Amino acid sequence: MKARQQRIALIVGGLAVLGIAAALVLNAFQSNLVFFFSPTQVATGEAPKDRLFRVGGLVKEGSLSRDADGVTVRFVVTDTVKDMTVAYKGILPDLFREGKGVVAQGKLGADGLFVASEVLAKHDENYMPPEATKAINDAGSREINEKAAHTLKQ
Repeated sequence: MKARQQRIALIVGGLAVLGIAAALVLNAFQSNLVFFFSPTQVATGEAPKDRLFRVGGLVKEGSLSRDADGVTVRFVVTDTVKDMTVAYKGILPDLFREGKGVVAQGKLGADGLFVASEVLAKHDENYMPPEATKAINDAGSREINEKAAHTLKQ
């Protein structure tokens, strides 16, 4: 084999190894990617049905309840426009409170119940996850726009 052919073979081999490595990294990234949705986005069908995702907003006042097993907790997450019931089996974070920001990670059941595998609460009294803040602000502006459009129709 000539020196030129060896260089070409080396370059082609290097590109093949690089391509395989990139494919493996992208595959791992895709399987671990978790998107955030607001309760309004989930209600409109934007959230995936068979994949993990995060839902966030405020824990609705008076919605916290425990099932008979003593371990499963149910609460409602709201973005002030739509509400979504969440079931979580486990110990809630110490800072979890009604009326405060929360992000839950899990899957949406066929019955519309969000079954959380992880619940994250704010870490101080002034903090709310940026995604939850944006979802609440977007939902509020959507509600104002819908009311304005309804008023104009009348």
